[in-house]
Amino acid sequence: MKLRELDLNLLLVLHELLAQGSASKAAESLGMSQPAVSNSLNRLRKMLGDDLFLRTSKGLTPTRFAEHLNEPIAHALRVILDSVNAVSIFDPATSNRNFNVALTDVGEIYFLPALMQLLSKAGAGITINSVRNTAVNLRDEMESGRIDLAIGLLPDLDFGFFQRKLFSQQYVCLFRRGHPFETLGCTREGFEAAEHVSVLAEGTGYSAIEAMLDRARVKRNVKLHVPNFVAVGYILQSTDMVAIVPAAYARRAFGTETLATAPCPIDIPEISINVLWHAQNHRDAGNQWLRQLIYEHFAAQEQ
Repeated sequence: MKLRELDLNLLLVLHELLAQGSASKAAESLGMSQPAVSNSLNRLRKMLGDDLFLRTSKGLTPTRFAEHLNEPIAHALRVILDSVNAVSIFDPATSNRNFNVALTDVGEIYFLPALMQLLSKAGAGITINSVRNTAVNLRDEMESGRIDLAIGLLPDLDFGFFQRKLFSQQYVCLFRRGHPFETLGCTREGFEAAEHVSVLAEGTGYSAIEAMLDRARVKRNVKLHVPNFVAVGYILQSTDMVAIVPAAYARRAFGTETLATAPCPIDIPEISINVLWHAQNHRDAGNQWLRQLIYEHFAAQEQ
């Protein structure tokens, strides 16, 4: 007999019959009807080529073959049950685990300084590997389990993924201290007349903002295109250019001494920044711990 020919549900019935010594008691224990137990026993007899139980003056008595199967089947069922019910334990204080987290450059600037401080207190042996979400096939990497979490606006990660909202993201105009916008305010007329730095951050929520401005036919005098946010603050400090940036990024990445912000005169909808993980890691204890740590800190920070 091969394993694929064996109905494991029938072994559970056999185990209960051996334990209870009665078809009626076995049926009650299994939540089955007595005829269903009898039917299962008949199938077992045909499958194993043995009577398994005989009716004697003492009631239902197992054959020697059934008694021989008793302990191996009980052991196998215990192993299966323990494996299914096993809860993995993750202790950050003793763990040396490395977590791969997908982030944009804005995400690195905003999340990593605070996250590393949290980890230094929670578990000195834990390390983080930041993966740029546009540099890999993010869906494939998360489905395979090679990337533990992703943070940001990632609408392409839908089927098979879980997500939890951290906060809503607003966009503001960023410019140097002493810029006319600081005293006169940022009107639409002034916004359209100003020189702009445009960030071409493909694969991120910011690219959707750029597309929205284009569809709305907002006039902008774009003098510089950059692929990410890394140099934006430095450029704005020494020019009269302005840039549209996430408000949380502006607060976290730049001090108030050299740069200032103003509400954007163009109606830009808020977007949700989420922490995402694949079903592959949904029950992983380390993954659960890290995403809860991120949620508790960063969701509270933006409330």
